[in-house]
Order: sequence, then structure tokens, then C-alpha cells
Amino acid sequence: MKLFKLMSLTAAAGLMLTSATLVEKMPKATTYKVDTSKSELIWRGKKVTGEHHGTIDLQSGSFTLDGMKLTGGSFVAEMNSIKDIDIADKDMNGKLIGHLKSDDFFGVEKHPTAKFVLTKAAPKSGGMVDVTGDLTIKGITKPVTFPVTVTSSGGQAMVKGTIVVDRSKYDMKFRSKSFFDVATLGDKMVYDDFEIEVDLVGMK
Repeated sequence: MKLFKLMSLTAAAGLMLTSATLVEKMPKATTYKVDTSKSELIWRGKKVTGEHHGTIDLQSGSFTLDGMKLTGGSFVAEMNSIKDIDIADKDMNGKLIGHLKSDDFFGVEKHPTAKFVLTKAAPKSGGMVDVTGDLTIKGITKPVTFPVTVTSSGGQAMVKGTIVVDRSKYDMKFRSKSFFDVATLGDKMVYDDFEIEVDLVGMK
């Protein structure tokens, strides 16, 4: 009987030690602070007769990885920093940027920042992750889902993906088919969907 008890105690102790070792070896969740000097947001908007693209500065951001699993994250964009990089003419460039900053589009005077907050991440095949979160533009918050890739090297990690945004959901009515007759707009129509390429570089 004593021998049985001794064997049971020894087995229990061994199990506890093994469990403790496994816990120590399990990867811990790590939060990465977005390096705004290395990260970028690239916007791309299209109209019937062409398209424009440019950049928006990141104000701040962070994301959390449990091993290589994305478990949380957010970023804030400085909307007053919006730039166009495809129009060489200074006056035309300035006119477009002024329009994008107006209430027809982002209304930066009243809404100087935009924000994304991750609510769910679902792994896909090929190393992709479907990210779902709340995107706030012009004070309006709507859910969006888009695919990203997550990579890690040394003390930094990278999250890259492209958000397709329906601007009509964020009170951007200018030449939108959601608010005006398509036949009347003709070739002056600006498409509702625009893209934001997200390239976040995070540091431990």
C-alpha cells in the first residue's frame, strides 16, 4: 500500500513538472508597437475616366501575436496628411487634395483621424488570415473584413493587407451612384469602392 502511494506521488510530481515545462515552452502573446516611420497606408480611388492614388500617415497602432496567430490590433490614421502621388501638376494636385479633405469626402476638419480596431481573425490557407474589425471614418463605424498576411523576423512583425471600403457607407456622396442617378452622372461618376493598402511594421 505504501509502495502504491509512493508510486502515485512520484507520478503526480512528474506530471506537474512536465506540465510546467510545457507551459514554459508555449509561446507567449506579444504586443508589437507599430513603427509609423516604416509603416504606410496607400489609398487608391477610381472614377469612370481614371484613378488616383496616394498615401495617408499613420498616427499610431499596435497588434498582438500569440505565436504567429493574430489576436488583436488597431491603428489610427492621420487624415489631414492625405497626399496624392500621381498628379505632377502642383495646382491640380492641390485641388484634388483640398477636395478629398472637404466634406464631400473625408471631412478632415471635423474628423481628423480614422481608426480600425480588430474584432476577429480567422486563419485561411496559404498563410492568409481573414481579419474582421470596426473601421471608423468621419465618425461613422462599420464592420469590414479583409485578408492579411502575417510574418515575423527578429524583433519585428509585419501585417499586410488591403481594405476595400464602400465610401457611400461613410457619408461620402460626391458623384456616387448610391445617391445620384447613374445616367445623369455619366462619365463623371466616382466609384463607391476605394482601397486602403495597409502595411504595418511592428516592433517588440
